[in-house]
Amino acid sequence: MSSTPNVRRAASRAADSKPLELLARGGFIAYGVIHLLFAWLALQVAFGESSGETDQSGALKTLAQQPAGELLVIATIIGLVAMAVWQAFEAAIGESGPQDRTAIAERVVSGCRTVLYAYFAYLGYKVVSGANASQSQSQQSSASSMMDSGGGRFLLGLAGVVVAGVGVGLVIYGLTKKFTKHLNTGQMDPAVRRTVQRLGMAGYTSKGVAYGLAGALVVSAAVTYDPEKAGGLDAALKTLAGTVWGPWLLGLVALGLACFGVYCFFQAKYRKV
Repeated sequence: MSSTPNVRRAASRAADSKPLELLARGGFIAYGVIHLLFAWLALQVAFGESSGETDQSGALKTLAQQPAGELLVIATIIGLVAMAVWQAFEAAIGESGPQDRTAIAERVVSGCRTVLYAYFAYLGYKVVSGANASQSQSQQSSASSMMDSGGGRFLLGLAGVVVAGVGVGLVIYGLTKKFTKHLNTGQMDPAVRRTVQRLGMAGYTSKGVAYGLAGALVVSAAVTYDPEKAGGLDAALKTLAGTVWGPWLLGLVALGLACFGVYCFFQAKYRKV
Protein backbone atom coordinates (compact mmCIF):
# COMPACT_ATOMS: atom_id res chain seq x y z
CA MET A 1 0.00 0.00 0.00
CA SER A 2 2.90 2.33 0.74
CA SER A 3 4.50 1.83 -2.66
CA THR A 4 2.25 4.36 -4.45
CA PRO A 5 3.25 7.35 -2.26
CA ASN A 6 6.89 6.30 -2.59
CA VAL A 7 6.58 6.21 -6.37
CA ARG A 8 4.94 9.65 -6.38
CA ARG A 9 7.72 11.07 -4.20
CA ALA A 10 10.38 9.59 -6.47
CA ALA A 11 8.64 10.94 -9.56
CA SER A 12 8.28 14.34 -7.90
CA ARG A 13 12.00 14.47 -7.13
CA ALA A 14 12.79 13.55 -10.74
CA ALA A 15 10.40 16.23 -12.01
CA ASP A 16 12.19 18.83 -9.87
CA SER A 17 15.47 18.12 -11.66
CA LYS A 18 17.22 21.40 -12.51
CA PRO A 19 18.79 20.02 -15.74
CA LEU A 20 15.33 18.87 -16.88
CA GLU A 21 13.92 22.32 -16.15
CA LEU A 22 16.66 24.03 -18.15
CA LEU A 23 16.21 21.66 -21.09
CA ALA A 24 12.43 22.16 -21.00
CA ARG A 25 12.88 25.93 -21.04
CA GLY A 26 15.21 25.52 -23.99
CA GLY A 27 12.48 23.43 -25.59
CA PHE A 28 10.13 26.41 -25.45
CA ILE A 29 12.67 28.41 -27.44
CA ALA A 30 12.83 25.63 -30.03
CA TYR A 31 9.02 25.41 -30.08
CA GLY A 32 8.88 29.16 -30.66
CA VAL A 33 11.29 28.92 -33.59
CA ILE A 34 9.17 26.15 -35.13
CA HIS A 35 6.07 28.35 -34.94
CA LEU A 36 7.86 31.36 -36.39
CA LEU A 37 8.94 29.24 -39.37
CA PHE A 38 5.43 27.77 -39.55
CA ALA A 39 4.05 31.33 -39.72
CA TRP A 40 6.52 32.26 -42.46
CA LEU A 41 5.49 29.23 -44.54
CA ALA A 42 1.80 30.09 -44.06
CA LEU A 43 2.45 33.66 -45.16
CA GLN A 44 4.20 32.44 -48.30
CA VAL A 45 1.27 30.17 -49.15
CA ALA A 46 -1.16 33.02 -48.51
CA PHE A 47 0.34 35.03 -51.34
CA GLY A 48 1.14 32.14 -53.67
CA GLU A 49 4.90 32.17 -53.21
CA SER A 50 5.31 28.60 -51.97
CA SER A 51 3.86 25.15 -52.55
CA GLY A 52 5.75 23.47 -49.71
CA GLU A 53 4.21 21.97 -46.59
CA THR A 54 2.59 24.47 -44.28
CA ASP A 55 2.85 22.69 -40.94
CA GLN A 56 5.36 21.77 -38.26
CA SER A 57 7.13 19.22 -40.46
CA GLY A 58 7.61 21.90 -43.12
CA ALA A 59 9.02 24.22 -40.44
CA LEU A 60 11.51 21.57 -39.32
CA LYS A 61 12.59 20.96 -42.93
CA THR A 62 13.09 24.70 -43.39
CA LEU A 63 15.18 24.82 -40.22
CA ALA A 64 17.31 21.92 -41.45
CA GLN A 65 18.10 23.85 -44.65
CA GLN A 66 19.73 26.73 -42.76
CA PRO A 67 23.47 26.97 -41.97
CA ALA A 68 24.24 24.36 -39.29
CA GLY A 69 20.61 23.34 -39.76
CA GLU A 70 21.09 19.70 -38.78
CA LEU A 71 22.61 20.74 -35.44
CA LEU A 72 19.72 23.15 -34.89
CA VAL A 73 17.18 20.40 -35.53
CA ILE A 74 19.05 18.06 -33.14
CA ALA A 75 18.97 20.79 -30.46
CA THR A 76 15.26 21.20 -31.15
CA ILE A 77 14.71 17.45 -30.74
CA ILE A 78 16.49 17.48 -27.36
CA GLY A 79 14.37 20.40 -26.17
CA LEU A 80 11.13 18.78 -27.34
CA VAL A 81 12.03 15.47 -25.67
CA ALA A 82 12.70 17.35 -22.44
CA MET A 83 9.30 19.06 -22.73
CA ALA A 84 7.67 15.67 -23.33
CA VAL A 85 9.35 14.18 -20.23
CA TRP A 86 8.36 17.20 -18.13
CA GLN A 87 4.73 16.96 -19.24
CA ALA A 88 4.77 13.20 -18.66
CA PHE A 89 5.70 13.88 -15.03
CA GLU A 90 2.91 16.48 -14.84
CA ALA A 91 0.47 13.88 -16.18
CA ALA A 92 1.71 11.22 -13.75
CA ILE A 93 1.84 13.19 -10.50
CA GLY A 94 0.02 16.45 -11.24
CA GLU A 95 0.74 19.88 -9.84
CA SER A 96 0.77 20.57 -6.12
CA GLY A 97 -2.56 21.34 -4.49
CA PRO A 98 -5.95 19.60 -4.26
CA GLN A 99 -6.54 16.89 -6.84
CA ASP A 100 -10.04 17.98 -7.85
CA ARG A 101 -11.67 17.71 -11.28
CA THR A 102 -9.75 20.68 -12.60
CA ALA A 103 -6.46 19.13 -11.50
CA ILE A 104 -7.39 15.83 -13.13
CA ALA A 105 -8.30 17.64 -16.36
CA GLU A 106 -4.91 19.39 -16.28
CA ARG A 107 -3.20 16.01 -15.95
CA VAL A 108 -5.09 14.73 -18.98
CA VAL A 109 -4.05 17.82 -20.96
CA SER A 110 -0.45 17.25 -19.84
CA GLY A 111 -0.70 13.71 -21.18
CA CYS A 112 -1.87 15.06 -24.55
CA ARG A 113 1.00 17.56 -24.58
CA THR A 114 3.41 14.71 -23.87
CA VAL A 115 2.26 12.92 -27.01
CA LEU A 116 2.36 16.15 -29.04
CA TYR A 117 5.90 17.13 -28.05
CA ALA A 118 7.13 13.56 -28.52
CA TYR A 119 5.54 13.49 -31.98
CA PHE A 120 7.25 16.73 -33.02
CA ALA A 121 10.56 15.34 -31.72
CA TYR A 122 9.95 12.25 -33.85
CA LEU A 123 9.33 14.46 -36.89
CA GLY A 124 12.63 16.19 -36.17
CA TYR A 125 14.38 12.82 -36.02
CA LYS A 126 12.89 11.88 -39.38
CA VAL A 127 14.13 15.16 -40.89
CA VAL A 128 17.66 14.58 -39.57
CA SER A 129 17.71 10.93 -40.65
CA GLY A 130 16.52 11.80 -44.16
CA ALA A 131 13.27 9.83 -43.87
CA ASN A 132 9.93 11.08 -45.17
CA ALA A 133 8.73 13.51 -42.50
CA SER A 134 5.60 14.70 -44.30
CA GLN A 135 2.74 15.17 -41.84
CA SER A 136 0.28 15.80 -44.65
CA GLN A 137 1.10 12.64 -46.62
CA SER A 138 1.11 10.53 -43.46
CA GLN A 139 -2.29 11.83 -42.42
CA GLN A 140 -3.74 11.29 -45.90
CA SER A 141 -2.39 7.74 -45.97
CA SER A 142 -3.85 7.02 -42.53
CA ALA A 143 -7.20 8.46 -43.58
CA SER A 144 -7.24 6.32 -46.73
CA SER A 145 -6.49 3.17 -44.71
CA MET A 146 -9.22 3.99 -42.20
CA MET A 147 -11.77 4.51 -44.98
CA ASP A 148 -11.03 1.07 -46.38
CA SER A 149 -11.82 -0.64 -43.08
CA GLY A 150 -15.21 -1.36 -41.57
CA GLY A 151 -16.52 1.69 -39.71
CA GLY A 152 -13.42 3.60 -40.72
CA ARG A 153 -15.27 6.58 -42.16
CA PHE A 154 -17.21 6.98 -38.92
CA LEU A 155 -13.99 6.85 -36.85
CA LEU A 156 -12.32 9.31 -39.21
CA GLY A 157 -15.27 11.68 -38.92
CA LEU A 158 -15.17 11.31 -35.14
CA ALA A 159 -11.44 12.14 -35.18
CA GLY A 160 -12.23 15.25 -37.21
CA VAL A 161 -14.84 16.33 -34.67
CA VAL A 162 -12.27 15.87 -31.88
CA VAL A 163 -9.65 17.95 -33.75
CA ALA A 164 -12.23 20.66 -34.44
CA GLY A 165 -13.16 20.56 -30.75
CA VAL A 166 -9.52 21.04 -29.83
CA GLY A 167 -9.49 24.07 -32.11
CA VAL A 168 -12.52 25.56 -30.38
CA GLY A 169 -10.92 24.82 -27.02
CA LEU A 170 -7.73 26.62 -28.02
CA VAL A 171 -9.70 29.69 -29.09
CA ILE A 172 -11.54 29.77 -25.76
CA TYR A 173 -8.29 29.09 -23.89
CA GLY A 174 -6.68 32.05 -25.59
CA LEU A 175 -9.53 34.55 -25.40
CA THR A 176 -10.17 33.85 -21.70
CA LYS A 177 -6.43 34.15 -20.93
CA LYS A 178 -6.42 30.82 -19.07
CA PHE A 179 -2.83 30.30 -20.18
CA THR A 180 -1.69 32.94 -17.67
CA LYS A 181 -2.20 30.55 -14.73
CA HIS A 182 0.83 28.59 -15.96
CA LEU A 183 3.03 31.70 -15.96
CA ASN A 184 4.92 33.41 -13.15
CA THR A 185 3.13 36.68 -13.82
CA GLY A 186 4.34 38.08 -10.50
CA GLN A 187 7.84 38.23 -11.97
CA MET A 188 6.68 40.43 -14.87
CA ASP A 189 6.37 44.19 -14.85
CA PRO A 190 2.99 45.53 -16.09
CA ALA A 191 4.20 46.24 -19.64
CA VAL A 192 5.64 42.75 -20.06
CA ARG A 193 2.48 41.20 -18.58
CA ARG A 194 0.27 43.01 -21.09
CA THR A 195 2.54 42.04 -23.98
CA VAL A 196 2.59 38.37 -22.97
CA GLN A 197 -1.19 38.31 -22.57
CA ARG A 198 -1.75 39.82 -26.02
CA LEU A 199 0.73 37.45 -27.65
CA GLY A 200 -0.87 34.46 -25.95
CA MET A 201 -4.39 35.51 -26.91
CA ALA A 202 -3.45 36.03 -30.55
CA GLY A 203 -1.35 32.87 -30.67
CA TYR A 204 -3.80 30.42 -29.13
CA THR A 205 -6.71 31.88 -31.09
CA SER A 206 -4.87 31.52 -34.40
CA LYS A 207 -3.82 27.96 -33.58
CA GLY A 208 -7.41 27.20 -32.66
CA VAL A 209 -8.67 28.52 -36.01
CA ALA A 210 -6.09 26.40 -37.87
CA TYR A 211 -6.99 23.23 -35.96
CA GLY A 212 -10.69 23.93 -36.34
CA LEU A 213 -10.30 24.16 -40.11
CA ALA A 214 -8.20 20.98 -40.14
CA GLY A 215 -10.87 19.12 -38.16
CA ALA A 216 -13.66 20.35 -40.44
CA LEU A 217 -11.73 19.10 -43.46
CA VAL A 218 -11.24 15.68 -41.86
CA VAL A 219 -15.00 15.45 -41.30
CA SER A 220 -15.56 16.51 -44.92
CA ALA A 221 -13.06 13.86 -46.06
CA ALA A 222 -15.03 11.18 -44.21
CA VAL A 223 -18.36 12.36 -45.63
CA THR A 224 -17.17 12.70 -49.24
CA TYR A 225 -14.79 9.72 -49.15
CA ASP A 226 -11.87 11.95 -50.14
CA PRO A 227 -8.68 11.26 -48.11
CA GLU A 228 -6.84 14.16 -49.79
CA LYS A 229 -8.87 16.54 -47.64
CA ALA A 230 -7.46 14.88 -44.50
CA GLY A 231 -4.05 16.50 -44.87
CA GLY A 232 -4.02 18.19 -41.48
CA LEU A 233 -2.90 21.78 -41.04
CA ASP A 234 -1.23 21.87 -44.45
CA ALA A 235 -4.47 21.02 -46.27
CA ALA A 236 -6.52 23.31 -44.03
CA LEU A 237 -4.39 26.40 -44.59
CA LYS A 238 -4.03 25.79 -48.33
CA THR A 239 -7.80 25.34 -48.60
CA LEU A 240 -8.26 28.64 -46.78
CA ALA A 241 -5.82 30.34 -49.16
CA GLY A 242 -7.94 29.21 -52.11
CA THR A 243 -11.05 31.10 -50.99
CA VAL A 244 -11.97 34.67 -51.97
CA TRP A 245 -10.74 36.32 -48.77
CA GLY A 246 -8.47 33.40 -47.96
CA PRO A 247 -5.05 35.00 -48.53
CA TRP A 248 -5.83 37.85 -46.15
CA LEU A 249 -7.39 35.54 -43.56
CA LEU A 250 -4.42 33.19 -43.84
CA GLY A 251 -2.15 36.20 -43.43
CA LEU A 252 -3.89 36.98 -40.13
CA VAL A 253 -3.54 33.35 -39.04
CA ALA A 254 0.16 33.51 -39.93
CA LEU A 255 0.53 36.67 -37.86
CA GLY A 256 -1.14 34.91 -34.93
CA LEU A 257 1.17 31.91 -35.29
CA ALA A 258 4.13 34.28 -35.22
CA CYS A 259 2.70 35.81 -32.03
CA PHE A 260 2.56 32.33 -30.52
CA GLY A 261 6.19 31.79 -31.48
CA VAL A 262 7.24 34.95 -29.65
CA TYR A 263 4.98 33.97 -26.73
CA CYS A 264 6.96 30.71 -26.46
CA PHE A 265 10.13 32.76 -25.92
CA PHE A 266 8.47 34.44 -22.94
CA GLN A 267 7.38 31.00 -21.71
CA ALA A 268 11.03 29.95 -21.70
CA LYS A 269 11.58 32.50 -18.93
CA TYR A 270 8.25 32.78 -17.13
CA ARG A 271 6.58 29.36 -17.48
CA LYS A 272 6.07 27.46 -14.22
CA VAL A 273 8.25 24.38 -14.70
